[in-house]
Amino acid sequence: MKLASLKEGGRDGTLVVVSGDLTTAVPATGIAPTLQAALDDWENLAPRLNALAEDLANGNAKGAFPLDISRLAAPLPRAYEFVDGSAYLPHVERVRRARGAEVPESFYTDPLMYQATSAGFLGPRDPVVVPSEDFGIDLEAEVLVVTDDVPMGVSVEVASEHIQLVGLVNDVSLRGLIPNELAKGFGFLQSKPRSALSPVLVTPDELGDAWQGDKLHLPMRTWINGKWFGEAECGVDMQFSFAQLVAHVARTRPLTAGTLVGSGTIANEDTSRGASCLAEQRTVETLRDGKAATPFLKFGDTVRIEVTDKEGHSIFGAIEQKMVAL
Repeated sequence: MKLASLKEGGRDGTLVVVSGDLTTAVPATGIAPTLQAALDDWENLAPRLNALAEDLANGNAKGAFPLDISRLAAPLPRAYEFVDGSAYLPHVERVRRARGAEVPESFYTDPLMYQATSAGFLGPRDPVVVPSEDFGIDLEAEVLVVTDDVPMGVSVEVASEHIQLVGLVNDVSLRGLIPNELAKGFGFLQSKPRSALSPVLVTPDELGDAWQGDKLHLPMRTWINGKWFGEAECGVDMQFSFAQLVAHVARTRPLTAGTLVGSGTIANEDTSRGASCLAEQRTVETLRDGKAATPFLKFGDTVRIEVTDKEGHSIFGAIEQKMVAL
């Protein structure tokens, strides 16, 4: 099934079930008022939501209405926790090589992750508001999963069972602010504003054979100002599966239902497939030509991020955003 949240009913939105083709939706408030409420009691409420999804597919859902994506907030307008990884080692290797640094051996066996911003997520059509272009505005097209309650110390095998939803995220980065923050040795802060989520989140079974080994096996397509930018394969070159990422985060703490876990920027060894963030493309150019040619985003620029199935149908809906001055 596919789930979304309308921009109404309060800060956490109003939960709706969405049709497989993303054209219609039906309120799910008789089951749970918000997606967070559904995740809090997922074992009991998921079957009821799935039944509503079947009614919608069969044309039997009362209150169904045409879906207008501009009316959607992020599926989880705010979350208790968002932890983001860097599971695609080609991205890590290139960035470090461009600055003359080696990749530590531990990166190949131990996931690289950080605590991200979760107090609010942008909707799929909300603008990215930034105080200055000089901050180096960048998109980062990623896959993410959402968990139910995950016990501390969970194994990778059991962690897989706690992955309940899959979606996309534009993990916006301000590249000009990152070096000074990382130099302090204490992680990101100002360089990581709010991210945007895809219009819908879907259950793994909705993905069919595109979901294997706790990875999404489809290309991540991105466009900047309507021009093709990349279509890196999500299932290729991902060093750690989502189950491994979830287990890594839960090693010393339990995870609350509604925790989001990101993959990090999708990147492949094959650079002909393009990139999923500007920093990646600029690194490829630097290694190849000695300097970067692609600029960071400017006010008025637009980005589009989308994953389609093998027939070309959008699975999560597209994230479409414009860069806007504060």
